[in-house]
Amino acid sequence: MVKNISIATTIEAILYLKGKPLSISEIAEYAKCDRPRAEAGIIELIENYGRRDTALEVVETEHGYSLQLRSDFHDLVQVLIPVELGVGALRTLAAIALHNPILQSELINIRGSGAYQHVQELVESGFVRKRRESDSRSYSLQITAKFHQYFQIEQLPEILTTPEKEQQLELNLEDSPSH
Repeated sequence: MVKNISIATTIEAILYLKGKPLSISEIAEYAKCDRPRAEAGIIELIENYGRRDTALEVVETEHGYSLQLRSDFHDLVQVLIPVELGVGALRTLAAIALHNPILQSELINIRGSGAYQHVQELVESGFVRKRRESDSRSYSLQITAKFHQYFQIEQLPEILTTPEKEQQLELNLEDSPSH
């Protein structure tokens, strides 16, 4: 433990630096103190965070104690943290954007069966809206406002042919904030 720094402050630094839940034993080992002192430090830290108006909190999970962002800020995380999409998901997103809207069955014909997983990922990340078509057994897939905002694409040029549109969209996706 660093001299003249409280055990609670030391534990706060440990939880911050490790970035994952730690057991009391692990905390005591890193803080170079005994288990009862580590327990007292974690209780003090939890109480300190409970009294302060802060975006962080110390919580006990099934895997140990963790310093994390309060749940009130999870929407902010979605806005500020770039979405990490793999190349396959980005290509599937490009195909959806080019044919917007497109039936999922048509997308599978274009991209293959791996696109089912991509669609699920894209819906969860908010880039694609999926709804059942009344006159079809397939889902209709459509890009969302988040797609336009995230990739900073106002609208896709209508005058380009499909291969040109696809190439332009892939260039835009490669230049997006997530890469």
